[in-house]
Amino acid sequence: MNLPTMAGPVADISELGTRRRMAILATCCLSLFIVGIDTSGVNVALPAIGSELGATASQLQWVIDAYTLVLASLLMLGGSLGDRLGRKRVFQVGLTVFGLGSILCSLAVSPEMLIGARMLQAVGGAMMNPVAMSIITNTFTEPKERARAIGMWGTAIGVSMALGPLVGGALVDGIGWEAIFWLNVPVCLAACILTAILVPESKAARARRPDPAGQFLILVFLATLTYGIIEGRGLGWDSGLVVGAFTAAIVALLLFLLVESRRHEPLLDLRFFHSVPFSSSVIGAVLAFSAMGGFLFLNTLYLQQVRGLSPLQAGLMTLPMAVANAVFSPLSGRLVGDRGARVPMVGAGVMVLASGVMLTQAGHDTSMWYLGVAYLFLGVGMGLVNAPITNAAVSGMPRSQAGVASAIASTSRQVGISLGVAIFGAVAFAGIEGPVSDGLATASHPAWVLMALCGVGIIIVGFVSTGRWAARTAERTREQIVATTAP
Repeated sequence: MNLPTMAGPVADISELGTRRRMAILATCCLSLFIVGIDTSGVNVALPAIGSELGATASQLQWVIDAYTLVLASLLMLGGSLGDRLGRKRVFQVGLTVFGLGSILCSLAVSPEMLIGARMLQAVGGAMMNPVAMSIITNTFTEPKERARAIGMWGTAIGVSMALGPLVGGALVDGIGWEAIFWLNVPVCLAACILTAILVPESKAARARRPDPAGQFLILVFLATLTYGIIEGRGLGWDSGLVVGAFTAAIVALLLFLLVESRRHEPLLDLRFFHSVPFSSSVIGAVLAFSAMGGFLFLNTLYLQQVRGLSPLQAGLMTLPMAVANAVFSPLSGRLVGDRGARVPMVGAGVMVLASGVMLTQAGHDTSMWYLGVAYLFLGVGMGLVNAPITNAAVSGMPRSQAGVASAIASTSRQVGISLGVAIFGAVAFAGIEGPVSDGLATASHPAWVLMALCGVGIIIVGFVSTGRWAARTAERTREQIVATTAP
């Protein structure tokens, strides 16, 4: 596979001045900020959506997972489209599609229509996320400067996801759940205009070939796996549909690995996983964002349906998480640039572990101060984790592979959110026999144990991925890819 190189009107991206490069970074962060706001803000609107549209518990899970699954399935395709057609052009198309999908979400009159519109949103998001990272990594080429830029990008994603419940709660209380989607439209328009003015066009000198078989198989794998987890409780774990879904997921995964190993230019180059830091970034992203996705889904139901808070009050309760995320995300980027990924990665795991352990004690009358501290710990953990994950994914790869590598890291985040919503929801709902308001607090305890275990996993990943052995595997992988793809 020949690696793409930077091409377009700006042959040397270093010719761009510092002020313009920072403006490009801000534009990319702005567009991704609304994606994070939308992803987490919708969670706080779930009770209102369920009441107004008559959605069941599993349909509410699909409101979240329909978006994250399509996004996860198409992120790698979005990155390769940017290499093929032009990063600036694909980025603008993604903004437009995301905006149109948001309008349709606000007009939904049934759960099915909302779920379909969320899938359209995800198509646009898949063209924004990896392309934005590719633009950033090709704009900031010096390693320390790039690590800090990635830290700022991680701040935008992390803070937006943490602020989502607060912003969403205010909009739901003041206007209605539809307003969460209205917010996206002017921001998409502004980002499109700024991109047209600031971002130079670039594309691969030689586009990679499409991989429709790989793309189809990864979509089938993620969709059937999530379907089985979400619908297993309602249909029965031994029902034909659920067993068939899990069987299809296993077959699709095995076929995907077989197809990708034999392709000259695969959708996912399996050699990437020979690098321990890269593999660890994928595992760490899945663990961290499973914890985050499961927390956002269950916590909003707990605060509103068990504790009786309004959407705005529920959003305000997550403010400690948002503040901690905002403070520690840029700090994490600086730590990665100055001292490496181990300290922020292990610190993130410790905080997620502590938060999960605290939430296992949550009940119908738990002190709001106690909950606030648990949310604070989770915010610190999620603030610390983004920069080392993203930097590990792209730093060991040739620069021209940054789009694909970052797309895989972003895919891992979305897969984590999908699995968190599906698994945490399935575990919690399995323990509820009566109304959600009566049984959710106690039934959620096993889910919070899973969250604590995610923290333990992140700690292990932090140690394994940052040693000398891991660094040697990254260097060998990079040399192998360069040697076998050199013209």
